Amino acid sequence: MGSNKNKKTTMAKLNRERKLRERRFEKQARKDARKAAAATEQPPEDTTPAEDTAPAEPESWSKQTP
Repeated sequence: MGSNKNKKTTMAKLNRERKLRERRFEKQARKDARKAAAATEQPPEDTTPAEDTAPAEPESWSKQTP
């Protein structure tokens, strides 16, 4: 008899909660991977080296005479 008094959780809410748990799990996994990479002195796989993104100097700068 008392089962009708309980509020039912909708499927939409269950799906939102499931997605939230999955996102938190994935975030924690990424965080753990970064910590493991830092412990072994290796850069994380998803970053690019800074020297590849730095702009190159124009050739005219190196040809200047004092």
